[in-house]
Amino acid sequence: MRLKLLWVGKTQEAWVRAGIEEYAGRIRRYAPLEIQEAREEKGVEAPSMRERECARLEKLLPKRGTLVLLDERGEGMSSTEFARFLTRSRDQGVHELVFAIGGAYGFSDAFRGKAQKTISLSRMTLTHQMVRVFLLEQIYRGFTIMNDEPYHHE
Repeated sequence: MRLKLLWVGKTQEAWVRAGIEEYAGRIRRYAPLEIQEAREEKGVEAPSMRERECARLEKLLPKRGTLVLLDERGEGMSSTEFARFLTRSRDQGVHELVFAIGGAYGFSDAFRGKAQKTISLSRMTLTHQMVRVFLLEQIYRGFTIMNDEPYHHE
């Protein structure tokens, strides 16, 4: 199973980039991983911003991908439940699991309709920059749980 992460906007902070690189490297020991950024929209109202950013994200979607949105209104999961989701995806023959992080105003309704699942990393509001690192860390944690490695503690 391949992994693809899509997000809106460039990663601005050096420490966030370092976290992304650290966990991306760890994940690549378990599965191929690709990260792509879609250009952030500026200077328009929120609905137009969502539509334009999601149109850019849509162009990055692979034909055989399973889309998972990261959204504060999504399903909450423990790390163990997330690992089970990764395991099910792999075992069901998902070719490419695609995680998308929207821009400041989230996803358009049309883009939401393309998703097979919507998950939340926290009920708290998190910056879109930090969510990138948190998602990568949870994917790495999920793989260590799947492989019964000692990284995760309950």
